[in-house]
Formats: sequence, structure tokens, C-alpha cells
Amino acid sequence: MEENSAIDIASINEKIQRESAFVDLLTMEMNKVIVGQKHMVERLLIGLLGQGHILLEGVPGLAKTLAINTLSKAVHGSFSRIQFTPDLLPADVVGTMIYNMKENDFSIKKGPIFANFVLADEINRAPAKVQSALLEAMQEKQVTIGDETFILDKPFLVMATQNPVEQEGTYPLPEAQVDRFMLKTVIKYPMLEEEQLIVRANLSGSFEKVNPVVSVEQIINAQKVVREVYMDEKIEKYILDIIFATRFPEKYNLEELKPLINFGASPRGSINMATAAKCYAFIKRRGYVIPEDVRAVVHDVLRHRIGITYEAEAENVTSEDIINKIVNEIEVP
Repeated sequence: MEENSAIDIASINEKIQRESAFVDLLTMEMNKVIVGQKHMVERLLIGLLGQGHILLEGVPGLAKTLAINTLSKAVHGSFSRIQFTPDLLPADVVGTMIYNMKENDFSIKKGPIFANFVLADEINRAPAKVQSALLEAMQEKQVTIGDETFILDKPFLVMATQNPVEQEGTYPLPEAQVDRFMLKTVIKYPMLEEEQLIVRANLSGSFEKVNPVVSVEQIINAQKVVREVYMDEKIEKYILDIIFATRFPEKYNLEELKPLINFGASPRGSINMATAAKCYAFIKRRGYVIPEDVRAVVHDVLRHRIGITYEAEAENVTSEDIINKIVNEIEVP
């Protein structure tokens, strides 16, 4: 039996190495335009391969819009950008029915949500109605206009951005809605050398043209292949231990976290952590998941899924700190 499973892993590994060859091409193409921000590019690929969505948080001007636009060009997919504002209506996102006087009938005008890559810029600026229209489309992968339902194109990736600086005229996303995002990635400033390259390229206008190097069909195929990445039972147990430690820290020798956690990660957190770990292994061109894959994605999967108490806020403890303590405590298989 053991011999069989060893042979299987070897063949899975071979298949993944073959199928993931395009990842290097895609990354190289994106790096033509995006300097540094390796973490963000990797997370975009995880979201794309894992059929999830990404919430990006970072100050303005860190190439968030440029990143998803570049990805859509490299994948040969359609791209649309929705700038969220307080006066936006759900119809501005999903589309609406328009009365056609010539034909004396209503026709459907599709909204910008009908694209492979959708950038929801400053999602926290729009009221709850608009946010929920977008999040329904993200969850169901379909949109209803009037009495007609439309299935959204595949692949379908929403990258929403949040500006953490301004709080004027913003509507924070409810916890239940934030949970719909597979990953929440915080973007940091570039390094000094990287910023020097960014300044030079902008001043000389010497950005290279991004070419489509991967087809939409290849991405859809890769999304299926990612599921074949082997995950051992010990890794599954490791993921579940981390998730359960966010709910019942006292059972994991972490009693001090109990008064700091308002609520822990949902089962969606477990599913997304397992999926993201498989995607990370795929990007690293490996056919099996190792504990390092889980540790690489744990912050992005959990930072928006742990509710902290007022006590934690008073002590300046963030969900990041809680994740660090949990990861350091839970035994690695």
C-alpha cells in the first residue's frame, strides 16, 4: 500500500510540474511592469488558481490597480474597474434593464461585473446595498437582472481594495461579508532600491508591453489540476488545529488569547486555508503540500477571520499577533 501511494505522489508531482510551467511565464510577464511586490503577485495567483477573491489593503499608489490590470493582460482575460463611491447603486455594478422605445420592450444592459478580472476599488466607500450586490456575485458566480440569471465568465477574480488611511465617508465591510474573501493581503511600501527602479521607469516612460502568455482555458484547467495536489492527513490535522485554536485557544495551551478573541475562523477559513496551501504548492511547482505552504498563507487566510475584543484593541493586540502566537504554539507535523 505504502509503495502505491509513493508511486502516486511521484506521478502527481510530475503532472503538477508539467501543468504549472506557465506560472513562471506569468510571473515574468507581470514583473515587466510591477517592480517588487512579489507577495502581492503571488497572492493574486493563489486567488486565481483557488477560484477565490482577494481583499487588498494598502495606502494609495502601491500598484494595486496596475497589478490586476497587468494580470488580466498576461492571461488574455477581460478586465473591468469599478470605482466605489457613496452614491453608487447596485445596478451600476451588476447591470440593469433599460426600456427600448423603438422595440417597446426592456433590454438588459450588463454591468462591469461581467469580466474575468474585476477591480473593486475602495470597496469600503460604497453603501451596504452595493457591497452585498458585489459579494453575492462573488459567492454565487452568477447575477440576476430582472427575472433573468446570468452565469459569470470563468475564471472570475474580484480584487477589492481598501484604503486604511481615510475613515471619512467609508462604510466598513461587515465581518460576514469580509469572510467571503479567500485572502486579505496587506501591502507594504517598496524597498528603497525597488522604488528607485519605479521612479526611473516612470520618468523615462520605459515600461515594457505586457503580452498575453497564458490562455483563459489554461487557467481553468490549472484550477482543476490544483485540486489534485496531494495533502496528507497530518497536514489536514495541522490546518484544523490552527483553525480550532482561533475558536478554543484554551484547548491548545493558549489561555491568554481567550479574552482577546471575540470570534474565531469559520469553516470557510479551513477550506480556504487548505485550498490556498495547495495553490501555493502548485506555484512552487510541487505536487504535495508541506507545512511551510500552510505557514506561508496562514496570515492572508486568517487575518480578516479573527474578531478581536475591545480588550485586545486596548492592549494594541491585532489579529496578526494572535495568528503568530497560534502558529508558534501549534505543533508542526
